Amino acid sequence: MWLVFDWQAAVVVDDDGQIIDDLKHNGFLSPRDIVQRIQSMKNDNLTPEAHELSTRFPDAKPRQRHEFENPIPDFPEPTKEQNLRFDEALILETTLEIQGESGHPDRRMEHLLRLSDELRSSQITLENRCIEWIGDVFPYAESASSRTDFLRKVAGCETIESFCSTFDVEVPTHDVPQKEWNIMAATANQAVKEKGDVDRIEHALRELSNQYLPSVSLLLGPLLAARMCVEAHGRERLSKLPSGTIQVLGAEKAFFHHLKTGSPPPKHGHIFMHPWISHSPKWVRGKISRMLAAKVSIAAKIDAFEGESWTEEDLEKITRRVEAIRNTRRKPKRKR
Repeated sequence: MWLVFDWQAAVVVDDDGQIIDDLKHNGFLSPRDIVQRIQSMKNDNLTPEAHELSTRFPDAKPRQRHEFENPIPDFPEPTKEQNLRFDEALILETTLEIQGESGHPDRRMEHLLRLSDELRSSQITLENRCIEWIGDVFPYAESASSRTDFLRKVAGCETIESFCSTFDVEVPTHDVPQKEWNIMAATANQAVKEKGDVDRIEHALRELSNQYLPSVSLLLGPLLAARMCVEAHGRERLSKLPSGTIQVLGAEKAFFHHLKTGSPPPKHGHIFMHPWISHSPKWVRGKISRMLAAKVSIAAKIDAFEGESWTEEDLEKITRRVEAIRNTRRKPKRKR
């Protein structure tokens, strides 16, 4: 026997397709009620009608109507009014799915990462322009411990004289109008402001990555983990990618150039940013990147399926593995 059901009715049929019993919802179902039923069915749950029939026929195997191979001619069909509400329910379900996806951590992570990259590019360009400009006007002005501190002090000087006093340099012999100095100070202030904005964005990105990708973040660091997730188009897809693909994420141009011209294939993509690889000798980077990509694949599966997150002990084991690879190949292989 089979228990066949859809969102509004359920029937029990024998192996020949003959209906033994049926039950249909004849009351009022709003579009939101129908959406709840559809979502429940997507989670392999029974509708109330199907559940009641299952208590009457416990041996009947449940199947949703669209999954049942043989058509059932006498299956109870919805009324015209119910079909209209079903159409409204489909529109409502699509709207709710779009709203849910727009706030998904994968989408939020992508926006944060792209915004960080774009703003950092702008900030570095503005910072370099400002420092070069000031260096041309005041070639003997010594910068502070960091470029940001230097620009912060420049932004705090209202006049050229106050700048010269702050940095202990002589007032330039060439005339620099006050309006031009105001622009220089405003540019320095904007560069400092953008640096603060980048820091705040990256702080939010670290928090989201540590929460959404705890194991991958522990292994790669939260910023690199977020970048790998975005390049893979989501946490779930990252967990399904083979380690060889994870290894070259971000090196797509080099990989397709290899396929087209036969040039050597890339050994690593974004994963090269990890100090285990970038701080290692060239002749062991490929082996370390292969090992690390395999560990990222495992960590992504743990995060995607909400398993027990890795701890510092797990990270220590991988660290020892990296050191072992470095120790076994302290020198490059001799070319024959």
